[in-house]
Amino acid sequence: MTVTTLAARHIAVEGPIGVGKTSLVELLAARFEGVKILEDVANPFLEPFYRGKEGAAFQVQLFFLLSRHQQHVEVAQMDLFTRLVVADYTMPKDRIFARMNLDDEEFRLYDRLYRLLTVRLPKPDLVIYLEAGVETCLRRIRMRGREFERNMDPDYLARLKEAYNAFFYRYSETPLLVVNTDEIDFVNKAEDFENLVEQIARARQGTQVYVPLGSG
Repeated sequence: MTVTTLAARHIAVEGPIGVGKTSLVELLAARFEGVKILEDVANPFLEPFYRGKEGAAFQVQLFFLLSRHQQHVEVAQMDLFTRLVVADYTMPKDRIFARMNLDDEEFRLYDRLYRLLTVRLPKPDLVIYLEAGVETCLRRIRMRGREFERNMDPDYLARLKEAYNAFFYRYSETPLLVVNTDEIDFVNKAEDFENLVEQIARARQGTQVYVPLGSG
């Protein structure tokens, strides 16, 4: 294994449901002895939301917003000079989902709270945006076997992917590495992971795009 060092000390991995965010965070944290920041998937309102229960979308978003805010407050208190911090989301993700899932009145109320809570939160040194086709995401969702995701609507996933693409098309807050993951398997193929690590290590200012050919 080649010895690779990362300039970034706070990395956030983003992308639509099922794209592989948490898997990459787990691998990076293990490789570089970093601290993992994983979003709380034990949100009690997720299952009612996926069943279409009225009002559940607003409850889901408030739970995630408060949970993610608390985690970011804890990140701000960490010594980023000694440990790499790797998160499987960014705070703007919360707003992307809220805009999709809430009606206009709910979103206005949500957005007031979002802006109050996020104004002073730390930004990552690097954001990695994992993208993939809807079929790829659905296949990975089925593989991880979460019961409440079993009947994920492909149309919902397609709209989410479009929302992410629109957001990151205009993104300029931090360095950004866009990675197409359709043709690679960084979880099960060491070569794919090491090639991705090299791209992460090279990422600097601006936006860079990595479209690997895959390992076959």
